[in-house]
Amino acid sequence: MIHPTPTKTLLTTTFESLVRELSGLLARGTRLLDRFAHAEPTPGTTMAFERKLSALLREVGRRIMTWTLKRLEPEADSEAPSRVSFEGRLYRRRRNHPHVVGPLFGPVTLWRRLYEPRGHRGRSIHPLELRLGIEAGLATPALAERVGYWATDHTQNEVIESIQRDHGVLWSCTSLCKLLGSLRAGMAPHREGAQVEQVLRWLEQARTSRGRLRPTRSVGRDGIFVPLRGGVAQEGATATVSVLDRRGKRVGTAYLGQMPESGQATLTDQLSNLLQAVLSQADSQLLRLVYVSDEGHHPSTYYHQARKPLVDPRRPWRRLEWIRIVDFYHACGDVQQLADAMFGAGDEAQTWAREMRHMLKTKADGAARVRQSASALRRRRGLRGQAKLYNQA
Repeated sequence: MIHPTPTKTLLTTTFESLVRELSGLLARGTRLLDRFAHAEPTPGTTMAFERKLSALLREVGRRIMTWTLKRLEPEADSEAPSRVSFEGRLYRRRRNHPHVVGPLFGPVTLWRRLYEPRGHRGRSIHPLELRLGIEAGLATPALAERVGYWATDHTQNEVIESIQRDHGVLWSCTSLCKLLGSLRAGMAPHREGAQVEQVLRWLEQARTSRGRLRPTRSVGRDGIFVPLRGGVAQEGATATVSVLDRRGKRVGTAYLGQMPESGQATLTDQLSNLLQAVLSQADSQLLRLVYVSDEGHHPSTYYHQARKPLVDPRRPWRRLEWIRIVDFYHACGDVQQLADAMFGAGDEAQTWAREMRHMLKTKADGAARVRQSASALRRRRGLRGQAKLYNQA
């Protein structure tokens, strides 16, 4: 029979040094409580009390974290293994040295041993960091997760300020980029599987919704110009996979993005693999398949070469039926380009473009009417702008 060690015994033996270290913080907290309880409560004093209490609790957590981490690595070399194996390679023990990492409670010093690969080729490792899940040598898993969430909605400077304000950890932009790069590399193998699972849940939710339409899976693709070093900008690639219910209301959207790359092959592969995986598990006959983009080179080429000829994974003898949509915003840009090519910049171009945008939006054959009007005007008046831009639009 196992008899658990009484808490009182643990506090006076194993945790004695920790209890002594925390006693001063406990006394500070008691004084803080006493002052607040005997003062006239106001919104200002309540806010000040809460902030001081939060800082005190964070310091308690930091002291406990420091005390705990310090005891994970043996102090004597003889107590640590002289050789370790990691990912099929052997590493030999070297010295034990400190390194500052960031948990939720503020920076702490982690003592960990270095192990270098035999043969002096390759990167050295710190087994303790690997076992603890220290991300990029900077943050514990809990803080790394929080930073990852912040980075999706905030700028670099905002994230850095939040880390310092809420956790007392001061990082540079280089450190933040290093951490986010490590998170991305670690999550990348799981991205597609998680997105497929989520899209399938959205499709099931759309299937059970009420309305007169079939559930819709809408695929979008576009580009965005990303500023790079040297003052130049190149086009990055973006894509979306959205699910709409039977009333046409969006249920959810999965997002893909890739930094500038010649040919955008990486995003093309990611999007194709995601769509193929979803179609292999969802019956396409129950769905409306829609492709929405502008008429740029990469979006159009992707549709004609990779989407339009695609066969149903469940019915290899049948091609999938896609609805091709050029989004209205980009089509209006083409209308304006036509107007400038025909009339040049000025009120006449703006008036014609306004009329054509209205026709494009309200008439079933709006696109044909815009082309007919442009062709007739060109025959009658010629062009004031470049023929290349006219033909492109």
